[in-house]
Amino acid sequence: MGKGDTSWFVHDRFGMFIHWGLYSMPGRHEWIRSREMISDENYQVYFDLFNPDLFRPAEWARAAREAGMKYFVITTKHHEGFCLWDSKYTDYKATNTPAGRDLLREVVDAFRAEGLRVGFYYSLLDWHHPDFTIDRFHPLRGLPPEEIAKRNAGCDMKRYAEYMRNQVTELLTGYGKVDIIWFDFSYPDNGGKGRDDWESENLFELVHRLQPGIVVDNRLDLPGSGDIVTPEQYMPDRGLVDENGKPVVWEGCQTFSGSWGYHRDEASWKSPRMCIEMLINHVSRGGNLLMNVGPTSRGYLDRRAMDRLGAYAEWMKYNSRSIYGCGLASEEFPAPTDCRYTYNPETNRLYLHCFAWPFRHVNLEGLGGKLRYAQLLADGSEIRFHVGAGDHMNSGTPENGVTLELPVVLPEQGTAVPVIELFLK
Repeated sequence: MGKGDTSWFVHDRFGMFIHWGLYSMPGRHEWIRSREMISDENYQVYFDLFNPDLFRPAEWARAAREAGMKYFVITTKHHEGFCLWDSKYTDYKATNTPAGRDLLREVVDAFRAEGLRVGFYYSLLDWHHPDFTIDRFHPLRGLPPEEIAKRNAGCDMKRYAEYMRNQVTELLTGYGKVDIIWFDFSYPDNGGKGRDDWESENLFELVHRLQPGIVVDNRLDLPGSGDIVTPEQYMPDRGLVDENGKPVVWEGCQTFSGSWGYHRDEASWKSPRMCIEMLINHVSRGGNLLMNVGPTSRGYLDRRAMDRLGAYAEWMKYNSRSIYGCGLASEEFPAPTDCRYTYNPETNRLYLHCFAWPFRHVNLEGLGGKLRYAQLLADGSEIRFHVGAGDHMNSGTPENGVTLELPVVLPEQGTAVPVIELFLK
């Protein structure tokens, strides 16, 4: 893999993705320019009127910190080409809209003040840049073939690759320490674009020269360069490994709804409980969760997003020990039905997350003679247990296992998904 320092990354486990740009104004998906094949002229109205008057990045940052998120990644430039910072290499930037200022700097300052690490997303695609050739994702792909050929003949992807390096240099020299950079994305098949178009090797070396130790994702179409594998909008059902079977560092990027940018009419929002279960599932399989919010064009997080962040805050307040510093548990401890384990190797504690609360008892395999103490994590109350098959109410204890005696009714706080902390000998 790459050259980045992922020690903090695999400890922190939970981050906030932020997709924000001009697409927040139409409010119907961040890919709207491509999906609806909108011309530059018709998209210009969003640039001319972009004015997030309710933009309070301190509120975003506080919500992220309270939710238990330890880092953030924001779209400095998405595929539409609009830049949140005052780049000297383009006029298509926030400082030239009615907003009139460097919005990225305000976000960075706010999140740093809350103690979160800084991450920048930078799109490899740019549907606004004159040197970016029309391809299968480009908004102008519906033009007559001869018109596309004429436009593309005047494009210079080498000049565009230089433009990207110039902008990445601005991002990695103008905002202090940047902990992670997220490039998105390569599509070299079927006349798309990949490492040769992006000049990925030069870009990768530039990144590490400017910010040694920075974590880089795996979307530059440069095998072996990425520090993290990034499954998107699906959740691996087990830990991820490389071609040699060695575990890799990975991060699932997910959304509260079906869209990354603000989508007013989106109806497929995940329940707060599902969001918590997703975090547990990612960590139990050795991964991170980068959960996305899409602020409105006026600059605030809507009630739907705040409700989900609030659910994380309530649960993480009592159960974050089962997330930070945790990962895959040993195969010698198979999780019971409807449960997930996470394990902290430094404290030698195992965490049992119960997606369905068992009635009175739960049997745990492999823990016979290895369990020192058990407690409900939310309130630190003791959970009694029996070792091996014995003369007690439950006769289903595995020969090498233990049976936990559970309360029928749980405390109200921190038990949306109950967690039992198991202290191993």
